[in-house]
Amino acid sequence: MPDRHKQIDTEIGKPGSAGSPARPEAAPGIQGLGARVSGTLVPGTNETFYETMDRIAHANLARATSGLAPSVLAEAWADWAVHLGVSPGKQMQLMESAMRNAQAFWSQLLGAAPDSEHPDAPPDRRFADEAWDRYPFNVLWQAHLRNGQWWQDATTGIHGVTTEHEDLLAFTAGVLLDTLAPSNFAVTNPEVISATWAEKGQNLLRGARNLADDIGRRHGTPAPKGPQEFEVGRNLAVTPGKVVFRNDLVELIQYAPTTETVHPEPILIVPSWIMKFYILDLSPENSLVRFLVAQGFTVFIVSWKNPDAEDRGLGMEDYRRLGIMDAIDALQAITHAPRLHALGYCLGGTLLAIAAAAMARDGDKRLASVSLLAAQVDFKEAGELRLFINDSQVTLIEDMMASSGDLSADQRAGTFALLHARDLVWAPAIRDYLLGVRGSSFDLMAWNADGTRMPARMHSEYLRQLFLHNDLAEGRYHVGKDVVAVSDIRAPIFAVGTEDDHVAPWRSVYKLHLLVDADVTFVLASGGHNAGIVSEPGHRHRHFRSAETPADAVYRDPSEWVAGTEPVEGSWWTALADWLAARSGQRVAPPPLGARSGRYTAVCDAPGTYVLQP
Repeated sequence: MPDRHKQIDTEIGKPGSAGSPARPEAAPGIQGLGARVSGTLVPGTNETFYETMDRIAHANLARATSGLAPSVLAEAWADWAVHLGVSPGKQMQLMESAMRNAQAFWSQLLGAAPDSEHPDAPPDRRFADEAWDRYPFNVLWQAHLRNGQWWQDATTGIHGVTTEHEDLLAFTAGVLLDTLAPSNFAVTNPEVISATWAEKGQNLLRGARNLADDIGRRHGTPAPKGPQEFEVGRNLAVTPGKVVFRNDLVELIQYAPTTETVHPEPILIVPSWIMKFYILDLSPENSLVRFLVAQGFTVFIVSWKNPDAEDRGLGMEDYRRLGIMDAIDALQAITHAPRLHALGYCLGGTLLAIAAAAMARDGDKRLASVSLLAAQVDFKEAGELRLFINDSQVTLIEDMMASSGDLSADQRAGTFALLHARDLVWAPAIRDYLLGVRGSSFDLMAWNADGTRMPARMHSEYLRQLFLHNDLAEGRYHVGKDVVAVSDIRAPIFAVGTEDDHVAPWRSVYKLHLLVDADVTFVLASGGHNAGIVSEPGHRHRHFRSAETPADAVYRDPSEWVAGTEPVEGSWWTALADWLAARSGQRVAPPPLGARSGRYTAVCDAPGTYVLQP
């Protein structure tokens, strides 16, 4: 697979129980305007008129800010401004640095050689083209980088500012500076100037048409008719199989065997519900599902429904019960296997950890192993998304979901794009609108654009219980009436982190070693959250580290683990297949595709219908 997959990686209340709503459901609009507002509930809700009006105002604000709470930034700014104001030493340092930067800028502008602190070679790919080495463009990009460094110095290293506020201010300053980069403007980008001169402005005309098309599609204009470059069921998610079970939340797909015998323990794959399942069944050459089937495993995968407003009441417990537990029952009824291997990716892995902990608590020993791919169970170090997750932010998101009943893929994508604006916003804008060149698509990019909605209740519970309060790692997460703890899991665990993961940083994934009392095989793979997982054998420039930590072994911190574990060239998929095979029984004849009769007979061909829901 081409290394351009890296583009995709640059990636989602505290109730008394997992099944109880985090906050009261709101009315879709202001009702009962004539009602007495002093303590009187608005008809159809459990809120007063004032509370409903506040919620609607917050929802409108959230839509205008793409779900980002202005209060969060205002609080961080106030903390920074107050402490900077009483730090004369820091102020003097910043003034001295600003004067040096101004002197260097004017010296270069007047033809002097650049100073030694800023060599000629551009430090990032925005300015990698040799055209940026020519005057005056070399002056512009070096001045931009000096300015960026000054603002990073200005927003960090101030005594008294909290780490959270410092990180948020530094990130915000970086985003604003990236917006003002000389590469983003036609008159200061030498590549755009050259293209415009050579094509007599045709690149700008094409760019204008591209911009108009994108705006139209964002506002509901249908895509052109005819076959698309990538389509689910045609060249994506084409591994042969059958949907063998369907309920109101999932379709369960069983894949057809390709070997004469199979391992007796089937594999259940639980993907994240934040996107469509077929990231694990992309093109035939990079499908993890197809790979595992070829290794002699009977593979089942959960395909989540794309929820809408009617599903607003679905919570985390519904996802566990209807998604994982119903799938396990179906899988066992079809295969008659007493035990199974369970594998979860991203949030699907988090949900699988919850389900495995509940099964262990209740004495359910059906799991032969648990594999967690780029999945967190401790959210204290959950990457750059932590910048935006606090009580104010979550409350604003809840108010935004109250009227619609769900969080749309577009609303969620805005935050991810902001986290990597250079690669996901400005680089495509320059290419599509200034150079007038449409970027070529590929399978992982097509999957990334195929987002799903999330029910309001489930997303609120996930944000508050797991992300905000870290209840699962700290022993406060309830399944039913009682808490669950991942330390109860005794099945061996295969955990994968990826080196460049910004969604589930590998050091956060590695914290599983501190939380479980089971044998853990930890793999650190090259790549990011998505492309590091889609890492088939034969993929160029891939490597991984792997080491097993027995349940009774002493703990090694992440840095020590890396230093003591040699990298291996190739795909970690082969290590996973070998690990699963070593924990499986003697091979047997393949089971049928679905039951011969009853509840688990085949419904339709893979990839099913839920994955096709817009």
